[in-house]
Amino acid sequence: MNARAARTAAATGTSRLLTRPMLLLLVASVGGMGGFYLLLSVLPLYAATAGGGGVGAGLTTGAMMLATVLAEPAVPWALARFGHRAVVGAGLLLLGLPSAVLCLWSSFPLTLGVCLARGVGLGIVVVAGTALAAELAPPGRRSESLGLYGVSLGVPSVLGLPAGVWLSDRLGFEPVFLMTATLTLLALPAVAGLPARRATRGERLSGDPGGRNGELGGRSEDPGARNGAPDGPLGAAVNRSLVRPTLILGAATFASGVLVTFLPLALLGGPSHLAVVALLVQASVAPLARWGAGWWGDRHGSSSLLLPAVLAVALGTAGLVRLESPVMVIVSMVLFGAGFGAVQNLTLATMFERVPRSRFGRVSVVWNLAFDAGMGLGAVGFGLLIDRTGYPWGFAVTAALLLAVLVPAWHDRRYVQAETT
Repeated sequence: MNARAARTAAATGTSRLLTRPMLLLLVASVGGMGGFYLLLSVLPLYAATAGGGGVGAGLTTGAMMLATVLAEPAVPWALARFGHRAVVGAGLLLLGLPSAVLCLWSSFPLTLGVCLARGVGLGIVVVAGTALAAELAPPGRRSESLGLYGVSLGVPSVLGLPAGVWLSDRLGFEPVFLMTATLTLLALPAVAGLPARRATRGERLSGDPGGRNGELGGRSEDPGARNGAPDGPLGAAVNRSLVRPTLILGAATFASGVLVTFLPLALLGGPSHLAVVALLVQASVAPLARWGAGWWGDRHGSSSLLLPAVLAVALGTAGLVRLESPVMVIVSMVLFGAGFGAVQNLTLATMFERVPRSRFGRVSVVWNLAFDAGMGLGAVGFGLLIDRTGYPWGFAVTAALLLAVLVPAWHDRRYVQAETT
C-alpha cells in the first residue's frame, strides 16, 4: 500500500476525535481565545483614540506578541514541571483578568502593561493546547484533530473580533474589558478535566503501534537528528525540513497582524459597520478552511495545498488596496480568511509530520513563535509604514511580501514530492 492510500485508510477509521479530554480542551480554548479576540482589535482602537495614533495602535499588538514570543519557549518546561491544569489555568487568568484593570485607570503605559500580561497568557494557552491536541489525536487523524482544535481557536474570532469593535462603539471600552475577564473565568472549570501532566513515552505510544500517529513513516528515528538538529528547547527550529513551513506561517501571520490591527482604522469614515462585517466574514471563513485543510491533509498530504493557500492570502491582502469599494473589501476578506485558515493547519500538520512525538512540544513552540512574531512584526511595521504611505500603499507592500513567499511554498512542495518518490 502506498503512502497516500495508507493515509486515506487511517483517516477514514472509526477512532473518535471528540474524547472527553479533547472536548474539555476545546472548551478551555474557546474561553481563552474568546478573551483574546474580543480585545484584539479593540485595544488598538483604545490606544489610537487616546492619542497614540497609528504607532500607538501598532504597539499594543506588538507588545502583546512580544510577550507571547518571550513566554512560549518556557511553556514545555512549565508543563513538565506543573502539568496541564495549572499551566493552562494560569494562562486563562492572564488572558482575561488584566483587562479589568483598565476600567479603573486609563493610561497608555498601563495599556501596554495589560497587553504584555495578555501576551504571556496567550503564549501559555496556545503552546500547551497545540501540543495536547496533537497528543490526544487518534491514529491517522492528527491533521483532522488539529483542524478541529483550530476551529476552537477560530470560532471565538468569528464573534469576538467584530463583536469587540461593535460593543466598544455602542457601550464604550470598559464593558468590553469586563466581558473579557468574565469570559476567561468561565472557562476555568474545563481545565480541571485536562490531563494533570504530560503523557509518558509508554502512554503516548500505547494504542499506536508502529508509531503511525507520531513518527514519520512509522519509523522511530528522529528526523531532527537525521538532519543534524541538536537537542534543546528549540532544537526543532533548526530541523531544515521545518524552515519553509515556519517562514510561510510567519509571512501569513504578518499580514494577519496588519489586518486585525488596522482594518477598523482604515475603514473609519467609510460605510457604516463595514469593518465589523469584514472582520466577521474573515473570522467565519478561516476556521472552516482550517478544518477543511485538516481533512484534506490526512488524505492527500498537507503540503499539497500550501501554494494555493499562500496565494489566497496574498490576493486577499492585495484587494484591500480598494478600500473605497465595500464589495472588494468583503471579497478580499473571503480570500484572506480561506487562505489564512488553511495555512495555519497545513503548516502545523506538516511540521508535526516531520518530527517524532518526542518533539511535539518543541514544534508547538516553534509554530507558535512564528505565528505570534509574525503578528507582532506586522502590527508594528505597518504602523510605522502607514504614516508615510497611507493605508492602500501599505496593504500593497504587504501583499508583495506575501507573493515572495510563494517561492518557499513551491520548493516545499517539491521537497515532499522528492521524499515520497
